[in-house]
Amino acid sequence: MQTRIHPPLSPFVTGLMCRCPRCGRGRLFQGFLDLRPGCDACGLDYGFADSGDGPAVFVVFLAGAIVVGSALGVEIAFEPPLWVHALLWGPLILATTLLPLRPMKGLMIALQYHHKAAESQSHGGGP
Repeated sequence: MQTRIHPPLSPFVTGLMCRCPRCGRGRLFQGFLDLRPGCDACGLDYGFADSGDGPAVFVVFLAGAIVVGSALGVEIAFEPPLWVHALLWGPLILATTLLPLRPMKGLMIALQYHHKAAESQSHGGGP
């Protein structure tokens, strides 16, 4: 059986495009954030992938900075009533948290693959 050699791909391109980190063709997700069992193009098993809460943490920090900074700027410049703030920042919060979540999870998985990251194999005891 012949092993197919895959050229190294940028984890940033494959991750942000939500594609297989090995071949760049297969899709990572089925649904919004559910990871496929494997690549439908090259057969890579996605069992290694465990992004945990990392993508959500990065997205929340980024969204918080954008929304809070924008809200403070608008408040200082225009002093609008509270209902205007609710109309402005509700949709922005949804957009800045939901839109980047999937690409960020794809990026974390691609970086895990690229750096051959795996769970720690701690066997108890000390150092």
